[in-house]
Amino acid sequence: MARRVPPFSAGLVLLTLAGCSNYEAQRPAWRAEAENACINQNLIHLSAYVEPESEIDGPGICGLTRPFKVSALLDGQVAFDNGYTLDCPMIAALNNWVKDVVEPEAQARFNERVVEITSFGTYSCRGINGDAGARLSEHAFGNAIDVSGFRLADGREISIMRDWPRGDPPTQAFLRDIHAGACGYFTTVLGPGYNFLHYNHFHLDLAMHGETSTGPRRYCEPAPAGGIPASHPPDGLPEPPPIDEEMDISQAGSADMQALALHAGPDTPDASLPPAPVETYASRPDPADQDAEPLPPQPVASANPQAGTMGADGAFSPEGRPSDWDLSAQSR
Repeated sequence: MARRVPPFSAGLVLLTLAGCSNYEAQRPAWRAEAENACINQNLIHLSAYVEPESEIDGPGICGLTRPFKVSALLDGQVAFDNGYTLDCPMIAALNNWVKDVVEPEAQARFNERVVEITSFGTYSCRGINGDAGARLSEHAFGNAIDVSGFRLADGREISIMRDWPRGDPPTQAFLRDIHAGACGYFTTVLGPGYNFLHYNHFHLDLAMHGETSTGPRRYCEPAPAGGIPASHPPDGLPEPPPIDEEMDISQAGSADMQALALHAGPDTPDASLPPAPVETYASRPDPADQDAEPLPPQPVASANPQAGTMGADGAFSPEGRPSDWDLSAQSR
């Protein structure tokens, strides 16, 4: 006579099978293609400040095919406060943002260069809101950074947490202008005023939200007064759906949230969450056009070219395999 299986046992089998299916999931192919396309187009070059690391494979689908440890941008001109793990497209986009936006704004507002960027971290294998069952953040692929502040050549320190709501007028203008300027270089830009979790940093990433005739769909919050920069006329399509709110990397190191994270990356800090000020976005003049002297391109040893290209705006455009594109809203 067949034995009756208790309901809880059947549930356990289903959970076990579900767990197995998670391990069979594969990282979307466009991510490795974006990394390889960036390298094959020589958009970054190796130096004492940008050094290759071994492939990061997991846990789960977290990781990078061609990670780099980055200690400075623009060939050492602008240091990081630590070494951070990033993919090639993010390094290239950060270099362009700092060269074209951050440095000209610092010169215009303070007559000084930015010499250091402080960050809450980059790579961290975790889901949105620190939930192990949620979709993975772009931090889980080294495709995001949380910028917390800047240091000028004269030693002055600019803190997003302090100076966005309470800084003097030039400092507030500087932060709002470089936040708005980032919207032309990254596909996701979140800052103070987006939600209470982003009161102390800018979240920048290159998530793939889908393509339009104006280029990649971009999320920029709070929205700049002049709108998100576009290189082509509007295509008349509706706005993309709202993005998920998340527990950002600035909180992933706290004692109660650490247990919820899938895996604390090497860059995860130990931060706490004080009450967040509520601020609104103000318009500011356009930044001065004072590009830094361009750096000579140097090749990076790379594998065979992959499909897809990196656009001038730093976003990857795949060729073929639409099933691999992240057309739905991506987590940060």
